[in-house]
Amino acid sequence: MDRCIVLVDAGYLLGAAASLLAGEPSRSRITVDHTALIQALRERAESETERPLLRIYWFDGAPDRVPQPEHRRLRVMPRVTVRLGALTRSDGRWAQKGVDAAMHAELTELARNRACSDIVLVTGDGDLLPGMMAAKEHGVAVHLWAVQAADGDYNQSEDLVAEADERRVLDRVWITKAVRAKDLGGVCAPPPVPRPEIAAILSAPLPESALAAAAERTAEESEHAQAAAASENGTQERVPAPKGVPTPKDLAALRAPGAQPAQHPANATLRWSSDKGWVDRPTAEPPDIASMPTLAQLTTAEQRWADREEDITTVGGDPYEVGQVFARRWMERLGDQGHLQKLSGMYPRVPHRIDGELLRYAARFGLLAHKDDQIDEHDRYAIRAGFWREIDVRTAAEHAPAGE
Repeated sequence: MDRCIVLVDAGYLLGAAASLLAGEPSRSRITVDHTALIQALRERAESETERPLLRIYWFDGAPDRVPQPEHRRLRVMPRVTVRLGALTRSDGRWAQKGVDAAMHAELTELARNRACSDIVLVTGDGDLLPGMMAAKEHGVAVHLWAVQAADGDYNQSEDLVAEADERRVLDRVWITKAVRAKDLGGVCAPPPVPRPEIAAILSAPLPESALAAAAERTAEESEHAQAAAASENGTQERVPAPKGVPTPKDLAALRAPGAQPAQHPANATLRWSSDKGWVDRPTAEPPDIASMPTLAQLTTAEQRWADREEDITTVGGDPYEVGQVFARRWMERLGDQGHLQKLSGMYPRVPHRIDGELLRYAARFGLLAHKDDQIDEHDRYAIRAGFWREIDVRTAAEHAPAGE
């Protein structure tokens, strides 16, 4: 039939795009607008083959073959079918299993059934060579598309290139219509609007009693360590000098049960380092903050269904955007606006319950799964920055003079 079909190896397409734009093939280094990418693939295929599109097949790997957020968004798009292989981890690296076999089976079946006149392959794997040859024997024209290689060389099997009827290269200009590299250097998202009350926190000195007590305790620990080293080795080992500024662990010890009265100042607080310098943190959240309602408590069953639909169809998965979406929903459903004022006064700290729920929500978009299964600090900062920016916009609008 006079139609075209596109078979996309997502691992190749997005990995090669990451190499081209970010310098390494890790898909976590790029952000993809899947709607724009699918539309660009459709338009390019119809233009190159001069045939209307029947369908785009998107082949990708997923842990236990469970669809990830991007797969759920893709499979509800018109003319898109998602086929998943397994994603396994070996020697600290993720590898796809079964994707090539699925592409080969689909390619040969479509050609055998004469479902189309032209097939576009976006892949570089030579394992598809037998399938390509079989498709040609059934009278199907095979178009092979490559992603521009970062080093200017081939990133496809030479045999695959030689056997294709037509070959095209998706260059940087085409790729950047739907894919962009993440900025992982420094701050990866616009900082929240400056807050005047933070200046007082940043300029507040540590309590003198806390400094003295921590320095004294550190000195005692150093003496014990030196004595132990001398008794074990018979030699005097060099021990680092005491630190002048106590750590959060030092200050936490001052509030431990059984601490001496002189070492337990009533106003002792934990002071944590952050992108804004040293920020005071109270050792426990006030009851009214700890009991602040979560988004789950404010959401009805109907709203939960609508939220999931929005997540699948319109939320792109950018960490900054995810934080904004979560904050917008929380504020819209918050009955007592006094909670919003209390939250605004806690900047830059997000209450524990809400922060945990925010990160769990972000996990739906695959933002927290990175190499070594660790949460990426840049993404966490961007998620919270988006959350605070949305809070700032709402509170600024409520306090703006009339007529502005």
